[in-house]
Amino acid sequence: MMDIVRARGDLAKVAAGVLTDALDRCLARKPRVAMALSGGRTPWAVFRLLAKTKLDWHRVDIYQVDERIAASGDAARNFKGLRESLLDHVPARVFPMPVEEPDLDAAARRYGESLPRVLDIVHLGLGDDGHTASLVPGDPVLEVSDRLVAVTKPYRGHRRMTLTFPAFERAAKIVWIIAGSDKSAIVQRLFRADLTIPAGRIPQARAVVVTDAASPEG
Repeated sequence: MMDIVRARGDLAKVAAGVLTDALDRCLARKPRVAMALSGGRTPWAVFRLLAKTKLDWHRVDIYQVDERIAASGDAARNFKGLRESLLDHVPARVFPMPVEEPDLDAAARRYGESLPRVLDIVHLGLGDDGHTASLVPGDPVLEVSDRLVAVTKPYRGHRRMTLTFPAFERAAKIVWIIAGSDKSAIVQRLFRADLTIPAGRIPQARAVVVTDAASPEG
């Protein structure tokens, strides 16, 4: 069962604290730490706070969980928000998803092959339809079992490159950051590991959820 951290006050501050603690623990026992980050509206404030911490960022490798297929600098790109909120401010080593390559499937395969054997920390968000990363309901990517990265069908205006379930199964720690009382019902389905939504299929044993979403359980 996953751990749950209820953010009664400032969600961004609480979530940044959870990520900082996870990074600190990893850096204390490993020469390099691999972290994969998602996009979305919620995490930018978290990453801005994370950028102010006095971690040894020279020893951190940052990968992307998912990315929209769009031109460099496009406002839809997760990397734009990641760069502005975090990557421009810390000396981490960065590995952006190659979504501008002409052969996207080949690029996705190469990115998957470049991933470390274990991602130490993976940050995830939760969509109102139960998607996480770019693992969306009904997409064939949900059934991918032989690759760590794949390309989706169009979803809300864009195809996407995303980590697949096998990549999450190899993660040492998963940190969910979920904001909004409007997501209370879908958060409960996540807590129950509801396999009918993509998020419910993410391993829970090494996961923590930071949320301010209200729920029937409090």
